[in-house]
Amino acid sequence: MSAFTHRDGILHADGVAIPAIAEAVGTPFYCYSRSALVERYRNFDAALAGLGVDIFYAIKANSNLAVIRALALEGAGADVVSIGEVRRALAAGVAAERILFAGVGKTQDEMAQALEAGVGQFNVESESELRALSEVANRLGHEATVGLRVNPDVDAKTHAKITTGRKENKFGVDIERAPEFFDLASNLPGTQASSLSVHIGSQLTQVSPFREAYGRLREMTLTLRQAGHVVDHLDLGGGLGIVYENEDEPDLSSYARIVRETVSDLDCRLSVEPGRFLVGNAGILVAKVVYVKYGGERRFVIVDGAMNDLIRPTLYNAHHDIVPVEPQRVAGPTGLTDIVGPICESGDYFAQARDFPDMPEGALLAILSAGAYSSVMASNYNSRPMAPEVMVDGDRFEVVRRRQSMEDLLALESLPDWLDGSQAAD
Repeated sequence: MSAFTHRDGILHADGVAIPAIAEAVGTPFYCYSRSALVERYRNFDAALAGLGVDIFYAIKANSNLAVIRALALEGAGADVVSIGEVRRALAAGVAAERILFAGVGKTQDEMAQALEAGVGQFNVESESELRALSEVANRLGHEATVGLRVNPDVDAKTHAKITTGRKENKFGVDIERAPEFFDLASNLPGTQASSLSVHIGSQLTQVSPFREAYGRLREMTLTLRQAGHVVDHLDLGGGLGIVYENEDEPDLSSYARIVRETVSDLDCRLSVEPGRFLVGNAGILVAKVVYVKYGGERRFVIVDGAMNDLIRPTLYNAHHDIVPVEPQRVAGPTGLTDIVGPICESGDYFAQARDFPDMPEGALLAILSAGAYSSVMASNYNSRPMAPEVMVDGDRFEVVRRRQSMEDLLALESLPDWLDGSQAAD
């Protein structure tokens, strides 16, 4: 059941009316439902029951501390891709040994900080990275547990910008090269390779590509063991999608069956890294109609949210359902409508040529399925402060990230002395 439903003609998040939140914090704002996060996590955990699969939340989907904490309290570890995300996970109460550090471009400084923090595993994606990690770990007197991310060359059949498992993608090492990487790791000081990792893409609503990827992971595990290497952990990655428009909901029982039939008998610890699947439909972006403008063949509903708040429609041509918060305030019949923001870009839109009711100025709109890859991708373009984030828990809510102010933005910048105007440029 969705956490965002209309009751008595007003959209609610759990037991809280959205207009009440808007009055308290202003617009635009993000709203997350703790109950939706918890329900999604528990459903996934139940589907994998009996398979010994550990769940590590992919923080890049939504890195708000309250979101991470809500999932950590359910038992989730953290999949991270930067030292900033390591620090967020720790701040939210995730134990260091429950953190998997992935990403293709970890710097030596990031490695050092993560080693000192005691992160559980580094997923390495190149020979150069492996050598750098060895150097840092040896210098600091640590031994880094290494998982090699392999690229199985599997087409996830998803958007080109979020597929990650093909040979032409930047991620991972060609799976055929895994033996030489394990050989190298065994001869380098400070590293212990004992895991294989795979991630083939994001927003997968059909689970069949996982079977091919996990099958190749199985074959390589057996090959490495025959060569004398220890492989005691398989990181199966994430990628399960959500319904934005008319996609199929991923079949968790079929996904669990694939895990069972491909890798569950290998006597390995297993882990998965869901992100969007857990948080995508647990959040919305609420904006207010500022103006309505009528063009030749369509109307333009101009709202106070913009592409700097939610860039997915611009970046991916992504669809988000959009609903009036108070449908009774709809002023007229539906018609072709562009729902746009105030930014000085033609790409600043949330929907184009959408059949939508005529909205009065001042009305509230809710952009649905905005819990993942939304607030985390926000920017200050056009010097717009970032929107606040709110979490709802039953009939209560709290601001979990305050709205930025212009003072916040300006405090990060300074003027050099030589621009005081007292002397001309050379």
